[in-house]
Amino acid sequence: MRPDCRIVNSLPNANGGFALIEILVAVSILAISLVVIFQLFSGGLKSRKLSEQYTRGVFHAREKMAETLLTPDLSEGETQGEFEDGYEWQMTITPVPSEEDEEKMSVGLLNIRVRIVWHEGERKKSFMVDTLKVVKKDNNS
Repeated sequence: MRPDCRIVNSLPNANGGFALIEILVAVSILAISLVVIFQLFSGGLKSRKLSEQYTRGVFHAREKMAETLLTPDLSEGETQGEFEDGYEWQMTITPVPSEEDEEKMSVGLLNIRVRIVWHEGERKKSFMVDTLKVVKKDNNS
């Protein structure tokens, strides 16, 4: 008998099933893939929650700014309060300094800043909106 015939005959018996090392490699690849997929899913949920919080903050800031801009007599100063859902607001109204030429004008500018603050666990997050409003100057000045 030729020696290479024996090798050819014994090969099909060796390839009849999976080796233990092949199964371990396949299970390891599957486990790593599942961990990565679950981490991506978890990160997506965290991003969604953060996006929802900022969207709510923007909504509150726009609401408070619109309310302030519709107020006929604004005065400078700071005010603050809280919305029903736990978001807090702080508003600062300051006059914009005018140039010498602008002193003679009958209108002035107010800077309105609305800051929305909310708590996420131990941390505070905030969102701020600024705008200017043209107002009539007092005749006394």
